[in-house]
Amino acid sequence: MRVQLALWVIGLALAAASSARAESDKPDVAPAPPRAEGEGPYSQLILRGVTVIPGTGSPAIGPMDLVIEDNRIARIESAGAPGAPSAAEQRPKLREGGRELDLTGHYVMPGIIDLHGHIGGKEQGTPAEYVYKLWLGHGITSIRDPGCGNGIDWCVSEQGRSAKNQITAPRIFPYVFFAQGRKEPFTKPEQARQWVREMKAKGAVGVKCFGYRPDILEAAFDEMAKQGMGSACHHAQLDVSRVNVLTTARWGLGTMEHWYGLPEALFDDRTVQDYPAAYNYANEADRFGQAGRLWAQAAPPGSDRYEAVISELLALDFTIDPTFGIYLASRDLMRARRADWHDEYTLPSLWGFYTPNREHHGSFFFDWGTEDEVAWRDNYRRWMAFVNDYKNRGGRVTVGSDSGFIYQLYGFGTIQELELLREAGFHPLEVLRSATLNGAEVLHADDRIGSIEPGKLADLVVLAENPLANLKVLYGTGHIRLDDNNVLGRVGGVRYTIKDGIVYDAKALLADVRAMVAAEKSRLGIEQLAQP
Repeated sequence: MRVQLALWVIGLALAAASSARAESDKPDVAPAPPRAEGEGPYSQLILRGVTVIPGTGSPAIGPMDLVIEDNRIARIESAGAPGAPSAAEQRPKLREGGRELDLTGHYVMPGIIDLHGHIGGKEQGTPAEYVYKLWLGHGITSIRDPGCGNGIDWCVSEQGRSAKNQITAPRIFPYVFFAQGRKEPFTKPEQARQWVREMKAKGAVGVKCFGYRPDILEAAFDEMAKQGMGSACHHAQLDVSRVNVLTTARWGLGTMEHWYGLPEALFDDRTVQDYPAAYNYANEADRFGQAGRLWAQAAPPGSDRYEAVISELLALDFTIDPTFGIYLASRDLMRARRADWHDEYTLPSLWGFYTPNREHHGSFFFDWGTEDEVAWRDNYRRWMAFVNDYKNRGGRVTVGSDSGFIYQLYGFGTIQELELLREAGFHPLEVLRSATLNGAEVLHADDRIGSIEPGKLADLVVLAENPLANLKVLYGTGHIRLDDNNVLGRVGGVRYTIKDGIVYDAKALLADVRAMVAAEKSRLGIEQLAQP
């Protein structure tokens, strides 16, 4: 995939490979099986006595009775004063055929929206069912697949099946890789325009690019706008000297992925990154080692260049989808490798993909030492400061995980992204807004999802613990706590994920994942994941 990514950027042979995969009768990843989980939807569903976190940035309020009718939030009514008995006769009445859940003391927030959610792949050996259940088990009710790496037809089919709730899966918003399906590179702007129209006809709702010849890429962005499609871009180093974040933002780019292209837009004493003479982009140890030294080359906060760039991006209503979590191993490899969840939730095939290997994308820890980690910690400090400043000035920041690479696991990686936004300086309410309403705005779906308001769909997360006090309670492995009897245990984890009014037992979904992993280990005759 490392080589494929480079070829995509420069518009070469990957187009042919992508076309062959998309047209194959045997997709790389099997579609999810028919849905066998979840209860409902109901004509009426009442969540009793909950504390509501709206997702808009406003504080929590409760106890409330949240009334859902025909998969729409109908009313949010007071269930009395906190700590005081409620008057049952004043609370919403349950209609015949409806269902109510007594959730006194529980918290309800909008379903999480992950804007960078790849649906597994052949290289990782991750079935769609495995990925979907990890996502739903962590309260993720919508994802944007930034590339449809399993083929646009496959991705659109899964989108449709999820929309009809035929499978146990979040909502899917398919964004296709730029030039996917092409047998030849683009050489004329009109070719790119025609390709965009073809992708729209196939069902793609957006496009993700890495870079390209400027006149061709500009034409593609113009056509995306005409077709009402979204856009995302990972500004890869192979083209960033010609097309950085400011370039694409001016052309109408919706979201930047990761951070590549932003430091380059902030250069004021150079025009290219300070690459060592022996640097080779195809060598991922070079690529990621030097990437961790890039923010130090950007103009500092308060400088004329910094102010000009941030002001223009704000004026363009540009969105940053930072994906902080996907690079965590770069600043602390040992911690990422030994995360709580790997033993029970990471498939052996995925673990093998993570392990240092020159052929696997993101498995670049060939000789990763203290100097690399220190550089990356400094890189994070500068990067996070920009993102927090952007948010504070009114800019939109969203949540994307990019899991399935670099020791980041689906679902768990999304919650890590929330913690990293908190580390960057976001208030917990701002973190949850980034994870919900802001993502819905990017997807042009904020009239339907992203917050708890009357009229919106019932995409919700129910927890017994307060995520505003501790985001760790969103992890499927929960949070370690010593009780009053000096007994160590775990609390938290999502209790219910509600998508389209269907109530999923989140812990049961995660139990299914554990069973998948255990079965695969048994098949292979191994007890634990191999450690180098």
